[in-house]
Amino acid sequence: MRRLADAIITVKEKVRFCATCGNVAESEQCRICADPRRAEDLLCVVEEPKDVVVIERTREFRGRYHVLGGAIDPMNGVGPDDLRIRELLTRLGDGKVEEVIIATDPNIEGEATATYLTRMLVPLGVTVSRLASGLPVGGDLEYADEVTLGRAFEGRRTVS
Repeated sequence: MRRLADAIITVKEKVRFCATCGNVAESEQCRICADPRRAEDLLCVVEEPKDVVVIERTREFRGRYHVLGGAIDPMNGVGPDDLRIRELLTRLGDGKVEEVIIATDPNIEGEATATYLTRMLVPLGVTVSRLASGLPVGGDLEYADEVTLGRAFEGRRTVS
C-alpha cells in the first residue's frame, strides 16, 4: 500500500496538463508539442488525453493535438465555455495551422461538439475535416445500427 501511495503522490507532484495542447505532461509542454518533427500545419482536436494515446498507437498521425477536456453535454451542464475552445481559437490565430481534424467521439455529445467547432472554425479559413466512421473490421452488417451503416455508405472509398 505504501508503494501505491508513493506512486499517487508522485503523479500528483509531477503530472500536469500541457500549456499548449492540454495533454498530460511532466513539464510545461508534453512530448508531442515539444517534438520539432511533428507537423505544425495539422491539428487533431480530441475530447480527452486518452484519445491522444489511442490515436498515437496507430502511428498514422504526425501532426499536433488539441485536447478540449470533454464534450458539449447540456444535459450535464457542460457548455462550450467549459471546454478549451478559446485556447483552440488562440492557437489558430497565428496562421500556421492549415487543417483541423475533429476527432470527437461518435456519440450525441461528440457530434454536438464537432458541429459547434465546425461552425466556429470554417469562417477562419482553415480546412476542417472529421474522422470517418462506419463499420468496424470483423463486424457483421446484421449487427450494425442504422446510423453507423449510413455513415459507412457516406464515407465509402473508390477501390478501382
